[in-house]
Amino acid sequence: MNQTITAPNAPAAVGPYCHAKRAGDTLYTSGQLGLIPATGELPEGVEAQARQALENLSAVLAAAGMGCADVVKTTVFLANIGDFAAINKIYAEFFPGEAPARSCVQAGALPKGALFEIEAVAVK
Repeated sequence: MNQTITAPNAPAAVGPYCHAKRAGDTLYTSGQLGLIPATGELPEGVEAQARQALENLSAVLAAAGMGCADVVKTTVFLANIGDFAAINKIYAEFFPGEAPARSCVQAGALPKGALFEIEAVAVK
């Protein structure tokens, strides 16, 4: 089974991809930037972008009938790895308790000049 997931409460894709794909019980999300769904704009600062990106990820998970507790792996992309500590506090709010496995890397550049992007794998 291969099902496309489109989240009405997440910003529209900025390229030729979908919000997520479900393959059996596993959901693979596309990277979520901190775009404000209503405007398509990025808020100022890495903390605001991280919070919005995690809200967008939550909307994608909800559209698939899942939540942050179902996430088993995330990959975080930062424009500046020096923001690692600042985003950890916000990240922990969305993944309290036992957090998923995670990779975090500094990217050369992110779409739309973003400072933060996150993708996830979730299992129901």
